[in-house]
Amino acid sequence: MEQSKRVGIWIRVSTDMQVKEESPEHHEQRARYYTEAKGWQVMEVYKLDAVSGKSVIGHPEAKRMLADIRSGHITGLVFSKLARLARSTKELLEFAEIFRHEHADLISLAENIDTSSPAGRLFFTIISAMAEWEREEIASRVAASVPIRARMGKPLGGQGSFGYRWDGKELVVDKNEGPVRKLVYDLFIKHQRKKSTADALNKLGYRTRNGSAFSDTTVARLLRDPSAKGERIANYTKSLGDGKQWVLKPESEWIRLPCPAIVTAEVWNECNSILDAQEGKRKKPGPKAALLLSGLVKCSCGKSMYVYHANKVYECRGCKNRIGASDLDEIYQTYLQDYLNGINPADYIEQTDEQLEEKKALLASTTKERNRLAKRMSELLNLRLDGELSKESFAKDYKPMEERVAQIDAQLPQLEAEIDVRTIQLMSTDRVLTEAQALYDQWGEMSFEQKRGIVETITTSIEIGKEDITINLAYAPPISQNAGKSQHNFTGSYSLPA
Repeated sequence: MEQSKRVGIWIRVSTDMQVKEESPEHHEQRARYYTEAKGWQVMEVYKLDAVSGKSVIGHPEAKRMLADIRSGHITGLVFSKLARLARSTKELLEFAEIFRHEHADLISLAENIDTSSPAGRLFFTIISAMAEWEREEIASRVAASVPIRARMGKPLGGQGSFGYRWDGKELVVDKNEGPVRKLVYDLFIKHQRKKSTADALNKLGYRTRNGSAFSDTTVARLLRDPSAKGERIANYTKSLGDGKQWVLKPESEWIRLPCPAIVTAEVWNECNSILDAQEGKRKKPGPKAALLLSGLVKCSCGKSMYVYHANKVYECRGCKNRIGASDLDEIYQTYLQDYLNGINPADYIEQTDEQLEEKKALLASTTKERNRLAKRMSELLNLRLDGELSKESFAKDYKPMEERVAQIDAQLPQLEAEIDVRTIQLMSTDRVLTEAQALYDQWGEMSFEQKRGIVETITTSIEIGKEDITINLAYAPPISQNAGKSQHNFTGSYSLPA
């Protein structure tokens, strides 16, 4: 069965005054009540008392939290509001990118963001768009200057390709590497194999610029580089981001500039014609499309089921449980029909909304009573300090109110957490119902990618037993007295044919 989600609680207050006025204990209790209602397990609490939000990503607690996310020790972080995580937009984007990359969730109670829910996943989409926009703004300013510098023949950064070096602002043939670069072409024409050319270079004692042995990949790159025939290409690649690959720009953006030649154009063309012919013979077909429900199918023993062969059958390697992919797709579609016919979305949303308003009203009245008591306690204290109230009379009136305030303070985080859970569930359920209906109504017209996107949003898991199938959709019924249980998904079971 699916394990309980492991989460951490993040608590940050920015000044000593906030430590006193915004109790960290209050925020922690609110988060704990929320995780309890969701059936999650709190693994860590990260406290940053009296720490400014201008920059927190370098704080020891932030580093500990990110290490726990990357190691899988926790898979989600709960906090009171986004401003408590980070006030800097830049750092908020960084945190969100890290969590998205590690498939971990951010849960902000004040903004009703829970990326473990279908509605909350939209937050990652928005954040990713903001981060991409910020990167593109910076990149566009840098990129705008690159073609201008390239047309002027100026270096754009980095070293010249093997066989060349920059002498000030001029690209010249390197007296040591140039002859080796020419030898690469000569040997390839002789052997007509990249691997054989690399082996021949290595046996002759030659090495690349960083001292490594030549490989077939290095040989191919050098053979393809037109600078050897006297044509240097600038502004022809761009990066997809930090740590990502470089890709070719459209050829219309390339800038071609003359440079000293190492081989003739005829030799370069001959080598590249050989490469073209060889690569044309070895083109492989593209990857096959993934199955509609892949990654969601689990065996009743708890292990994931995969399609290991071309016969498209999900199989559990442990207990040999099996089911055909097409059969499961058909069962899933039938289940959607029964699921949608068995509920009334309007009634459910209305009922949940009424319960939510009741909780909000209770929170407002409780907060009002707490403020009234606090005001009365302050008045009594002033009377006592002014000598208008005896010690005995003060204690008689003050102590019961003090006890009530303490009881209310313990109740408030729980009420807030119940409102958080209900609000996020209402948002998520509305989206699940809408997308489930769209998937069922337009099943025949939707592309595979469209179906897969909705399936991933509305489906928690599909459990295959020996005699039945249980489909778990991300449908969250109203929280009842059993709110502390971990299972909030609507489940439907189907018996397998004998």
